[in-house]
Amino acid sequence: MPKVPYAAYLRVYEPLAAFPEPERAHWAEYARRAELPGVQDELRHALTGLLSSPPRVAPAGESADAFVSWLDGVLCVCPWRTRLRSWEALGEVGHWLMPDSVLDAALPPGVRRRAADEYAGWRERNPDARPWIRSALWHVPVRWFTLFADDEREFRGAGERTVGESARMRYRTPMAQARRRVARGLRAVREALPEGPLVAALTDVGRWLEEFHPRSLVELDYGGLVYTISDEQLAADRSAAQVAEALGALAAGDLERANRLYEELTDRWMIIRERQFAN
Repeated sequence: MPKVPYAAYLRVYEPLAAFPEPERAHWAEYARRAELPGVQDELRHALTGLLSSPPRVAPAGESADAFVSWLDGVLCVCPWRTRLRSWEALGEVGHWLMPDSVLDAALPPGVRRRAADEYAGWRERNPDARPWIRSALWHVPVRWFTLFADDEREFRGAGERTVGESARMRYRTPMAQARRRVARGLRAVREALPEGPLVAALTDVGRWLEEFHPRSLVELDYGGLVYTISDEQLAADRSAAQVAEALGALAAGDLERANRLYEELTDRWMIIRERQFAN
């Protein structure tokens, strides 16, 4: 299967202590498996539903799978929650850049209405549910870079890969650091550009982070974007450093420099985003 979609992911891995029983026991046992599914496995499961007839917008039941990592010797888990994320993605259909005729052929209106009704009923019973994973198609939202520092960047290009390994570009940081950075960035933006869209964007990310255990691990994964960006471009990509520099300029009152850095960054990502229209 091709390594798609061209999406980036923001994930939170929570320590086992954050989960109630019996879910905690499930994840502890799950992590002991010899082989654990990866991103492409999750994608394969999701595409199976969309390729059925009629297509399934969301799985009939919630996924019992997760991504697993370690932070300071503590097992941390990022549940897929594919069903919830599928429902939430349906709510963003209006932002998809495709003609209505194409959308209706892929996901007929009746299928979308039934899925929306199912989600509404489920949400009433689970008002506090939230996903551990956020995704963005064909780009990395600038606000995500606010959570990370340049020295947390991990790039694996062609020269570092062993047989069977794929390209990788990601950042990882402890939750405490991510929260401090988004708070510092929000303060700088509010003081310099109180009416700008970045205030709402950073507020949203900050509130989402507050939903999780304070000793969680936060990860920004370029995901499938590494298959549409060359190794040379990825090696030169210092987006988190550029965002930090722009926020520092804002805090220092240098709006001209902050705007220049921000425009350079958004222009670079716009070029990548426009590849979705390539034939």
